[in-house]
Amino acid sequence: METSKSRPKHKGSATLMKNPFLERLTRTHISLPLIIFSVISAVLIYYGIVEKGFEVPVMVLLFVAGFFFFTLVEYLMHRYLYHLPVTSPRREKFVYTMHGVHHHYPKDKSRLAMPPILSLIIATVFFVIYRGIMGDFAFGFLAGFLMGYTAYLSVHYAVHAFRVPRNFLKILWHHHSIHHYREPDRAFGVSSPLWDVVFGTMPRRPPAPKGELKSR
Repeated sequence: METSKSRPKHKGSATLMKNPFLERLTRTHISLPLIIFSVISAVLIYYGIVEKGFEVPVMVLLFVAGFFFFTLVEYLMHRYLYHLPVTSPRREKFVYTMHGVHHHYPKDKSRLAMPPILSLIIATVFFVIYRGIMGDFAFGFLAGFLMGYTAYLSVHYAVHAFRVPRNFLKILWHHHSIHHYREPDRAFGVSSPLWDVVFGTMPRRPPAPKGELKSR
C-alpha cells in the first residue's frame, strides 16, 4: 500500500478499496456535498424561524457562531485526527485512507471532499451533540456550522483545482501549499489561518540570507 510519506503526484489517483462499489464511495464530485449541505442549512434556518419561532437576528447570531466554531473544528481535526502519529500498520492505513491519500495525490479532484455518506453521518452526530447541549438553538448553530464546512470545501477545492488566484484567496492558496509541500506539521488551517496563529502552527519563516544578517 502507498503511504503518506510518498512524494506528491500531480497526476493519477490511488485505489483505496478492492471492491469497485466501495471504491466508488470513496470519491465524490465537489458539487454534491456543496448542494447537500447548503440545502440542509437552509432547511434548518427555515425550521428554526418558522417552526421554533426564533427571531431572525437570533438566528443570524447562531449562524455566525456555528460558522466560526467550524473553523476551530476544522483546524483540530486536520491537526490531530488527519495527521495522527503513525505508530502501527493499522493506524498508518487509517491515516492514509482518511487524509494521506490526499497528500499523495493532491490534484485528485474526486477526493477533495469527504464522501457525502460519511459527512452526513458526522453531521448527524454533531446535531445530536449540539441539540443535547443547546436545545433548539442547535438549528441555527448547525446551519452556520454546515455552511462553514461548505466554505471550507469551496476554498480547498479552489486551492487544489485552480491556479493561484489574484484575490484574497492567494493568501490561503500559499498557506495550504506550504502545508502540502514544505511543512506538513504546520499550516493546518484551510479556510482560515486564524487558529494557526492562535496555536502557534504558522509556517516557520525561512532563514534570512547571510548578506541581510550582516547588514543588521
